Amino acid sequence: MLSINSISKGIVIDHIQAGHGIQIFEYLNLREADYTVALIMNAHSEKMGRKDMIKIENEIDLDLSALGFIDPNITVNVIKDEKIERKINLTLPEIVEGVIKCKNPRCITSVERNIPHKFVLVDKEKGKYKCAYCDHVYGE
Repeated sequence: MLSINSISKGIVIDHIQAGHGIQIFEYLNLREADYTVALIMNAHSEKMGRKDMIKIENEIDLDLSALGFIDPNITVNVIKDEKIERKINLTLPEIVEGVIKCKNPRCITSVERNIPHKFVLVDKEKGKYKCAYCDHVYGE
């Protein structure tokens, strides 16, 4: 059985849907990290069957709304002295900015390069968002 040691200080991103850990790993640009990072894929989970998790032995700023958009079932654990100091359960955020891009060629974000792509949650059950500028629906 594979053994992954605990970390003394940092962040554990847990309960990632199996197979989606690499997407979060890439989004956080952890390949470039100069500190210890562990990406665990397809780990056994009582609750989920299989899950991914990421252990980061460093304190970094996380965009929790972006992580919630990628996978709303994620739990972020802040670790101090090898113990969970804080547990954050994510959900789908009301607003997502700079994570997805509007695909409407007539949207102002396609013409003006410095406008951030901003989406607003319109259907929580289906995870659908619409562009704040042109109302193009993401996910259809």
